[in-house]
Amino acid sequence: MTITKLNGATYDLASLGITLREFSPQSPTPVHSSVSIEGMSGEADIGTVYGPRIINCSFYAKAVDLADYPLLRDEIFALFDSRQSFYISEGYNPGKRWLVKTSKEYSLDQNGVYGFFDVEFKSYYPFAESIGTTLNPFTTDAGVWQMGQGLQTEELKYVFTTNKFSIYNAGNIEVDPRQLTNTPLNITYKGTSKNLIITNETTGDTFKYYGNSSSSDSITLSGVQAKKNSTSIFGQTNRKLIRLSPGWNNFVLSGTGSGFKISFDFRFYYL
Repeated sequence: MTITKLNGATYDLASLGITLREFSPQSPTPVHSSVSIEGMSGEADIGTVYGPRIINCSFYAKAVDLADYPLLRDEIFALFDSRQSFYISEGYNPGKRWLVKTSKEYSLDQNGVYGFFDVEFKSYYPFAESIGTTLNPFTTDAGVWQMGQGLQTEELKYVFTTNKFSIYNAGNIEVDPRQLTNTPLNITYKGTSKNLIITNETTGDTFKYYGNSSSSDSITLSGVQAKKNSTSIFGQTNRKLIRLSPGWNNFVLSGTGSGFKISFDFRFYYL
């Protein structure tokens, strides 16, 4: 297992003498919503979301000697410090990670220089995410991709200079900026424009900016924010957001000028 803190510090547990024995995510927990309607039998289904996800892990740690054992034990407690969330990823699934905290206390069962322990992690967002983003190279040398991530054999592009193009979401979860920090989507348009319109024909989402930009300007859609350079332009838009369905998403732009460039930076999300 690898642990990555929010400050970017990464720890390979095996190199610290900690071996992952089992990594066992529970299935998603459906949370159904329904309403009773007078005069109708049963209830009307009004949708389902998923609750937090539990990941059960088993480990054993090996100290150098008996004197080193309590030091290793304390290091484990520090590694799994859950006052802040941190990312975990397993060695057999290295291209995906989970944002977690430990959900309850645990202890090490000492046997000589060995300590055996089980940890229950809780991921408040119930999906794994790709370690790489769409602006990482899609090569094995990048070290962030793996089999089973839904990637296509054809070349995937996320930077365009044309008014029509397609974006591929390799995950099986919709990328929706309304989920705030959980599924961030950063769209950056650089160049001249007048009344710029960005439309995802697959989802039917359209973003409109009722203004102009010059060749040195950048229009950025980041989550629910819209900015030109560093200034908010949300009040000059139609206040709509762009989502990405799993699979291919077909885009059309209008109001563009010559020599523009648009890029899409996001991660893929998985059940």
